[in-house]
Amino acid sequence: MAEQKNSDSSLKNPEMYESLREDGASKEKAARISNAAARDGEEAVGERGGKAGSYEDWTVDELKERAKELDLSGYSDKTKDELIEMLRNH
Repeated sequence: MAEQKNSDSSLKNPEMYESLREDGASKEKAARISNAAARDGEEAVGERGGKAGSYEDWTVDELKERAKELDLSGYSDKTKDELIEMLRNH
């Protein structure tokens, strides 16, 4: 599978992409959602997805477990805010 580039030229809805990134979505997820919304319409895309809680609502232990699931390293001594930043930018 080819690696998706997130340059402005490959994004069909750059404004939505930036908004999703600011809300904590990964680069890949933000690109996938924004491109689907441009292709199918925002309402259609919104009806597909579920609702995930914000990382701010997670406990530190839950955040560390998620970091472990993603095979991240260096998370054990991080604060909650640092863990959230790490998870959002992996």
